[in-house]
Amino acid sequence: MVNEKIAIEHGLKKEEYKKICDLLKRTPNITELGIFSAMWNEHCSYKSSKIHLKNLPTKGKKIIQGPGENAGVIDIGDDDAIVFKIESHNHPSFIEPYQGAATGVGGILRDVFTMGARPIANLNSIHFGSPQHKKTKNLLRGVVHGIGGYGNCMGIPTIAGQTSFDESYNGNILVNAMTLGLVKKNKIFYSKASGLNKPVIYVGSKTGRDGIHGASMASAIFDEKIEEKKPTVQVGDPFTEKLLLEACLELMAGDSIIAIQDMGAAGLTSSSIEMASKGKLGIEINLNKVPCRELNMTPYEIMLSESQERMLIILENGKEDIAKKIFEKWNLDFAIIGKTTNSKKIELYFNKEKVVDIPIDTLVENSPMYDRKWKQIKLPKKNKKDKEKFKNLKITNVLNKILSNPNICSKEWIWQQYDHTVMGDTILKPGSDSGVVRIHGTNKAIASTVDSSAIYCYAHPLTGGKQIVCESWRNLISVGAEPIAITNCLNFGNPEKEDNMGEFVECVQGIGQASKYLNFPVVSGNVSFYNQTKDKGIKPTPSIGGVGLIKDYKKMITMDLKKVDNIVLVIGKTEGHLDQSIFARDILNQKKGPPPEINLFNEKNNGETVLNLIKKNYVKSAHDISLGGIITGIAKMCIKGKKGINIKKPNYLIKQFEYLFGEDQGRYIVEIEKDNFDKVKEILIKSSVHYDELGIVTEKDIIIDNKSKVTIDELKASNKTWLIEYMSK
Repeated sequence: MVNEKIAIEHGLKKEEYKKICDLLKRTPNITELGIFSAMWNEHCSYKSSKIHLKNLPTKGKKIIQGPGENAGVIDIGDDDAIVFKIESHNHPSFIEPYQGAATGVGGILRDVFTMGARPIANLNSIHFGSPQHKKTKNLLRGVVHGIGGYGNCMGIPTIAGQTSFDESYNGNILVNAMTLGLVKKNKIFYSKASGLNKPVIYVGSKTGRDGIHGASMASAIFDEKIEEKKPTVQVGDPFTEKLLLEACLELMAGDSIIAIQDMGAAGLTSSSIEMASKGKLGIEINLNKVPCRELNMTPYEIMLSESQERMLIILENGKEDIAKKIFEKWNLDFAIIGKTTNSKKIELYFNKEKVVDIPIDTLVENSPMYDRKWKQIKLPKKNKKDKEKFKNLKITNVLNKILSNPNICSKEWIWQQYDHTVMGDTILKPGSDSGVVRIHGTNKAIASTVDSSAIYCYAHPLTGGKQIVCESWRNLISVGAEPIAITNCLNFGNPEKEDNMGEFVECVQGIGQASKYLNFPVVSGNVSFYNQTKDKGIKPTPSIGGVGLIKDYKKMITMDLKKVDNIVLVIGKTEGHLDQSIFARDILNQKKGPPPEINLFNEKNNGETVLNLIKKNYVKSAHDISLGGIITGIAKMCIKGKKGINIKKPNYLIKQFEYLFGEDQGRYIVEIEKDNFDKVKEILIKSSVHYDELGIVTEKDIIIDNKSKVTIDELKASNKTWLIEYMSK
């Protein structure tokens, strides 16, 4: 018999269980309770976040579909559209790193191809604990193998990503997976059911007991019994997903489908209820007709299973045989399991008995929505400069140390395990500001990047939220792309704690302010709360996936220095902000202070001016300035281009370490030819954009003020060896 204790074991609160009983005017049975627990958990209902997410800008001239569908959709011209989204698979990846990461990739791929788009690129943002922590190395190895294993088998290139290390992830790693797909504007499919007595079709793999309570587990805090949760991690099969992709796209070429939804978190429960809710219809399902791979599965298990590689489709009447032939050709299960109704209820039958009878609106419209208490976080005071700490520092030693920092060093060990050139359209591979794929058979290309900045967000969430949107904007502009839209994956601790909720609210406010000002709207996303083990939560980590268009891929810009004697400029003003920088934390051992200030006017003006210079063919290479400041940025350009630079002393009064290692925002390094310098200066002055002459490209070595010298080979060794050596020990 269902009671309050069983409801609490399902992750529901006492008052939520009481609300369920009041709405139903009776006590739910165990299957109904399972359905409520799945639909009302944080992962599916967004009950702590939706009140704040409503304020994000989601519309724009090029936006076809914003939040509320499986993924966002943007217009890239010529009747082409890009479908994209980022999602978390954090908890499963900590428990079982290979399968957790693999099924995270599988899930986001289904979100994209369920809308009719063929996936063309994958990205990821992965975050691990301190390199010294006993679990970090194995978790990193398992996650990377899982991402590569699934994406490579699907034949979809992984074109860009981000990896970071921080002790706050010791008990909760983050695995955020992003996919982009290409679709014709007149062939986009949605999940809104319509029409009465339309057949409801189950396709794909059979249903098993893996993943039961997966969505609920994703909305829970970890404890010492973490290992017991392994059965709630789904098991993926990329070869079956490849068949499912091809079968779905083949069926989508016709006119059979009314609505389609992948079975992701909460499986058959969420997919059926969401489709019915959007269409304001009812849905009736005979659970005996659901293909199962295990014996004696109960209605509860069938509805809550998160077995992978499954879809739910509502077809036009009379199209069943056409669809069945396609799925049988691809060796996939096909079953007519129910129909749409006008009852506005979910009605489930098993062994000729009605086992579930719930009004749809009690599960969706009446789901909890909390306006949780939150604390505003004040901007920290600036650190006082301690001249003594700078006395014995040598610039070249500091640069080598920063280049080998786990969060700065080359991640080639990781992306070499991903197939980034499959499909033959990748034209800018991992290790660049953005990954770029050509739209097959055209001159157009799509640039995409994924970024996060937990350090800045932890120091001051409002500023950090703005910064990460601006970082994404700059990474797209640096390759010559016009930024169009973003997707976000918001990873935070326990929302029931005022501090954590404050971090979330202010990060979202910052994201919203920057997105609106830059006309860079949010079209899709995901919230992941409860990234917490006992009382220790992660640093606030919003991951932003940005997408932009390059109209002619031949005008794409790369970061490698091109030619000796070219002039290198810094676009944007350098004030020398060291607080919260890699330099302050790694060299000075200072952890306090505010993150760098964000001036949205300068971000927009500087970015649009750089894009204008690129369009006029004045820019030979470009790189945005972020972690590690100017010197780290130019060092990476030197390493990539196998060239050196003679760095001039800056003209204005600022100390050398502050100038070279400060992390002021809104800045780019650009390389131009001497003959174009006057024309470039004219454009910069006319646009009121500050610039400095950084130096001149040379054959080899970085020379600073004609004093300090470091070879490119030495810098390359510092940058490339840390991760390789760490993983080989």
